[in-house]
Amino acid sequence: MFLRSQLSWNVVIPAQNLDAEGLILQKAILIGLLDEFAAKKASKDIGYFLAVTTLDHIGKGIIRQHSGDLLFPVDFSCITFKMFPGEILEGIVHKILKHGVFVKCGPAEKVYISHLKMADYQYVPGENPCFRNDKSTKIEKGTVVRFLVLAEKYDEAEKDFRAVVSLEGDFLGPIN
Repeated sequence: MFLRSQLSWNVVIPAQNLDAEGLILQKAILIGLLDEFAAKKASKDIGYFLAVTTLDHIGKGIIRQHSGDLLFPVDFSCITFKMFPGEILEGIVHKILKHGVFVKCGPAEKVYISHLKMADYQYVPGENPCFRNDKSTKIEKGTVVRFLVLAEKYDEAEKDFRAVVSLEGDFLGPIN
């Protein structure tokens, strides 16, 4: 689900980037915020960071004693993406394994559907492996599927989410 979030971060501007004109300082603060935003990737509470939408407030700068850099408290709005258990989403199959498939859903690439959660689908090995059911419906690489989120977990080390999802339910599965 896409969320709109209000955040407050501290942005550090190196002393060499400082200039007497305020507009250049604002530009340096915005660039610093965007760089930090891109580097953080995700947060356990609000999900993947997608886009900064507004820069709401820039506080007074504080000089760091040892480096001479300036630290600015910044309030901003952003768009994030997080999966919640019980939510129905769509994604694209990007990896087929004997025991299930991995799906890309927005920025999340570690979305796993176990073969146990794909009712009536059987693994078909070969050069282009897939899962097929009795109705000749096929789940292969590139197939768009609608799924139910069962659980999600945040990996702090990788700053990434993992999710276990299911195709069991009404109107879930491959989308034509």
